[in-house]
Amino acid sequence: MDNVYLKGITIAYSGLSTTLLVTSGAVILGVLAGFIVALGKMSRQRLIRTVFSVYVETLRGTPLIVQVLLLYLGVPQLLQANGIDFKFEEPVVAAILACGINSSAYVAEIIRAGLQAIDPGQVEAARSLGMTKRQAMQNIIIPQAFRIVLPALGNEFIALLKETAILSVISVSEVTRKGMLWSSATFNAWPAYLGVAFVYLSLTIPLSRIVAHIERNMAKSDRSS
Repeated sequence: MDNVYLKGITIAYSGLSTTLLVTSGAVILGVLAGFIVALGKMSRQRLIRTVFSVYVETLRGTPLIVQVLLLYLGVPQLLQANGIDFKFEEPVVAAILACGINSSAYVAEIIRAGLQAIDPGQVEAARSLGMTKRQAMQNIIIPQAFRIVLPALGNEFIALLKETAILSVISVSEVTRKGMLWSSATFNAWPAYLGVAFVYLSLTIPLSRIVAHIERNMAKSDRSS
């Protein structure tokens, strides 16, 4: 392979640690917030359901890049207009928050579907054995739901990994940003962006295979049970 293409791959890989940091942080935040949102959407209180439904629809109905810009540029401006001196010292912090909040809307729907897939009779059976509703959720419902949603969560992780490419708009030095800067400096657009594509493929293909393997194993265990 021509040295210029190897250089493009090397440059792109130099942003890999930031990409993985943002993705991992966003997934953790997305799962934690998504679980709360999922429970909110399943609440018996209509007002609570409405609030969380609006939250989900708003995040799913607007582009991630708009949400990133609103959080990174809009929120500090809004706070400063109200006398609060605030700005994000590190763009990566805003990136993790924006991606995590966005992911929580999708994760919430995944978790809600998993919880609703569990037979409600299991909760009643647990209650008849003396468990509280909370104990039934922790010990019976949530473990089963997690097993059901694990492949979908894996796919969400892969999707979020690719979506971090838009974070270059706020100067986060992730894989795509590194390629853009090198391309601008050297005018080697083709090697630069092929390198970026190679890095993403080197991550997403193995992850997709792992998720598919988990899905197959779960299908086999379901048939054998």
